[in-house]
Amino acid sequence: MRYLMSLGKELAAPRQPALGGAAGAAAQKFDLRNISILADRLGDPHRASPCVHIAGTNGKGSTAAMLDSILRAVGLRTGLYTSPHLARINERIRVAGEDISDANFAATFSRVHAFIEVLLASGSLAAHPTYFECLTAMAFDFFASGCHPERTGGGCHPERSEGSVFPASHCAGVDFAIYEVGMGGRLDATNLVVPEVAIITQIDFDHESFLGHSIEEIAAEKAGIIKPGAWVVSSAERPEARGVIARRCAEQHARLVEVDTACAVENLRAENGCYRADVSHAHSKHRIALALPLPGRYQVRNALAALAAARLLAERGFPIDDAAIARGIALTYWPGRLELLQQNPAVFLDGTHNPAGARALLAFWEENFSGRCIHLVYGAMRDKAVDEIAGLLFPFVSSVTLTEPGQPRAITAAELARIASHHLPPTGRLEVIPAPAEALEHAISLAAPADAVFATGSLYLAGDLRRYWLSRSVETQPAIRSVS
Repeated sequence: MRYLMSLGKELAAPRQPALGGAAGAAAQKFDLRNISILADRLGDPHRASPCVHIAGTNGKGSTAAMLDSILRAVGLRTGLYTSPHLARINERIRVAGEDISDANFAATFSRVHAFIEVLLASGSLAAHPTYFECLTAMAFDFFASGCHPERTGGGCHPERSEGSVFPASHCAGVDFAIYEVGMGGRLDATNLVVPEVAIITQIDFDHESFLGHSIEEIAAEKAGIIKPGAWVVSSAERPEARGVIARRCAEQHARLVEVDTACAVENLRAENGCYRADVSHAHSKHRIALALPLPGRYQVRNALAALAAARLLAERGFPIDDAAIARGIALTYWPGRLELLQQNPAVFLDGTHNPAGARALLAFWEENFSGRCIHLVYGAMRDKAVDEIAGLLFPFVSSVTLTEPGQPRAITAAELARIASHHLPPTGRLEVIPAPAEALEHAISLAAPADAVFATGSLYLAGDLRRYWLSRSVETQPAIRSVS
C-alpha cells in the first residue's frame, strides 16, 4: 500500500484538445500509453469478460453498485471496480459482492508489479505507472484470472457459440465486470475497455483544474468513454451536458438512451428518506416496482440509469428480467452515502464533496429534517469548492464542527474556519476540532435526541469516521444500517 501511494496521482500539465470541440483543460491526466502497454503485457485482461463502463460527476458509484446487485441477482459472478475507497483499499476491487482478500490483493499486486519492472527495464515504459493505473491493471488482471489463492466459484466459460454473451475460450474469474471511471473519462486508465453499455451519470462542476471550467468541457471529457457503435445510457440533466453527449453519440454512431425519455416514473413516494416508485418504459404500460434502500431523492435517478442499462444488457442477450432488476436494486448496499449510523440523535455519514452533492444533501434535509436542529461535521480536500459548499449548507445548521480528513490533500480545520465561518447564521455555533473522531463525538454531544448530525465534505472523511465507528466498543456502538 505504501508503495502504491508513493507513485502519485494521474496528473499531468500538458494542455490537450478535448472532445466535442471544447477547449482542453489547463491540466490533464496522463494519456493511455502506460496502461495500454501494461495491459498488453498482461494479456489484455480487460477483454476477458463483458463489461459496463460508468463516468459522471456524481452518482457513478451508486449506479455501479445497483447494476452490480442486479447482475448478481440473476446469478452472474461480477467484478466491480470503484474509487476511492472508504476504509480499505481492498474495497476498490470486488468479486461477487466481496472485497478482494489481502492475500489476493498481494498476489495480484506482485504479478502486476513484476510485469511493470520488466517493462521499465526494457524501456517499453517511459515512466512508472501511477497509483491509479496500477490499481486499474490489478482489477483487469484479477477479474480475468482464476489462478490466485482463495479463488473459488466462477470457472471456464465454454467456447462461444453463435449468440452467446460470453467471450470465447477464456477461463474468467468473473462473468461480467463493471468499471467506474476514476476522474473524467477520455484519459482515464479504465478507458481501455470496450463495454456492452456505457453509462454517463450526472455532470456538474468538480475537478475543474483537470477537466475544464465549463459544463461543456467537463461533459466532453466524460463523453470520451463513448466509442464507435456504443450503446449509451445517460442520466445527465444539464442541457449543456446532454448536448455534448448527444453530439458525441452522433459522431460515434452510438445508440443513446436518456433516462428522462426512456423511463416513466409514477407514484414516487418517500419512506424514512428512501424512495419507492413504479417505473415503466416510456412506450410501455408494464411497470417495475422499485424500492430503493439508499436514501435521497437523487438515488432515484441513479436507479433509473442502472435499470436502463440492465434493459439494454437484456437486449444483448444477458438473462436479466424485471424481477431481477427490482430485486437487485432493493438489495443494493453502498456505504458512506447518507449512511445512518444511529438514531436519537440520527447520525449520518455522507461523502458529499462538491456543490452538486451539497445541493442534494440540502434537499434531503428539507425533505426529512425540516424544523429540526442539524449539527454538521465538515472536513474537505483543499482543492474543493469549500466556500461555495459552506454557503449552501452552513446557513441551515445549528452548529458546525470543522475537522480534517486524514489525507495530505486535506485543508486544515483552521483554514476552513477562516474561509467559511461567515456563512454560519448569527445563532450558529462553530468549533474547530482537527481529529475527526473527536469532532464527531463533540457534534453528537451537542445534539438533542430529536436532532440530526451529518458528517460530510469528503469520502475520505466518511471513511475515517466509518472506521472509527466500527471500532467503538460493543457497549457504545449501534449497528450501522440504512435509513430504512
